[in-house]
Amino acid sequence: MPISLQSHAFAGNPLRSKTPQPTHPLSPALALETLKTQLVDNSHQSSSLNFKVLPFRKGRPLASSTSTDTDLGPTWHLGWISLADCKGLFSASGVEFTGDSLFYLGSSSEQDVDVVYWAIDVSGENSLFTEFDSEQVCFIELRTLMVATDWTDEQAMVDLAVAGHAKALLEWHNISRFCGYCGEKTVPMESGRRKQCSNELCRRKVYPRVDPVVIMLVIDRENDRALLGRQSRFVPRMWSCLAGFIEPGESLEEAVRRETWEETAIEVGEVMYHSSQPWPVGPSSMPCQLMVGFFAYAKSLEIKVDKAELEDAQWHSREDVQKSLMFAEYEKAQRTAAVKVDQMCRGVEKGQSLSSDFNVESGELAPMFFPGPFAIAHRLITSWVNQGSTFDALQLKQQPNSYQSNL
Repeated sequence: MPISLQSHAFAGNPLRSKTPQPTHPLSPALALETLKTQLVDNSHQSSSLNFKVLPFRKGRPLASSTSTDTDLGPTWHLGWISLADCKGLFSASGVEFTGDSLFYLGSSSEQDVDVVYWAIDVSGENSLFTEFDSEQVCFIELRTLMVATDWTDEQAMVDLAVAGHAKALLEWHNISRFCGYCGEKTVPMESGRRKQCSNELCRRKVYPRVDPVVIMLVIDRENDRALLGRQSRFVPRMWSCLAGFIEPGESLEEAVRRETWEETAIEVGEVMYHSSQPWPVGPSSMPCQLMVGFFAYAKSLEIKVDKAELEDAQWHSREDVQKSLMFAEYEKAQRTAAVKVDQMCRGVEKGQSLSSDFNVESGELAPMFFPGPFAIAHRLITSWVNQGSTFDALQLKQQPNSYQSNL
């Protein structure tokens, strides 16, 4: 069945909504100073701030799972640990722990207590993993957690957004160790929110990388058929929207028209914006893609597939697409993923990669299926299917991100 979400997966992160001014105690710089003070002050009585740390290993956040009595099964949670526990883990493993290895994620107020959230990459600290293994927690692929997320659970969607931001930030730090201008090492600045070249003659500032991608549902003149493509890496029966990276000196609308022409030889006229989605689960060389979604109207119909880009591309009727959405078993895939995450956290399948288990999301009766509700492609396709007229499809309005949560 098609799924309706209030907000795109990885969007709606409440920690990113507002950054305190530099003079505010919760600002990145002052919060880091307070944190370093607490590291040397075991009593932790010098500040009213509370700190929570989210460890990552090779791009995987620490997570736990709680069994429930609902039909959706277990629910996963981010594995936040306190600053004191983080310090204790490093100390027990004989590893020096300094505030410089933490990266600022944001802040919130919980029951009149100000909390500052941090991420840390422990990929190089193998001795820490024994400590984590003794608890019912596990480092789990973010894509796996994405599939295991209950889309009706606002807290789970918030956790996913926070984890996505943290992963993108840490991956960016890992691939920007050296200055692209002079080759010298870069050092974190502003609690990890940017980096700077260590060469006194250079001192270039480097900011987190975002790679914009246009993703478009191309529709015929009558608004009865949609152009969908298949890549060679797709599992059988899976189809999706066309997409491509934006080139320098190109507008978003121009990128939509160029990519559609290059991949299918279809000429596009009118291009209408739909919504956008951060996508931190792409290649590690691109820490966070920004998927910018569009509806695009075709001026031609004859398809000539560029085999270097796509395996196939076809026009699909609204009726066929709607039938496929009705047969798709997205909720079943979510429940299955949630159970396996729970098993991993309890040590039953610890360390197992589950990505391949989540590819086929439709029953045997469906002739085709599409990316799950966590992808903007799904939103584009379902929005078009559920609209009754060309005007409605193009004028579709998205609900603003409305997730509010205590993390």
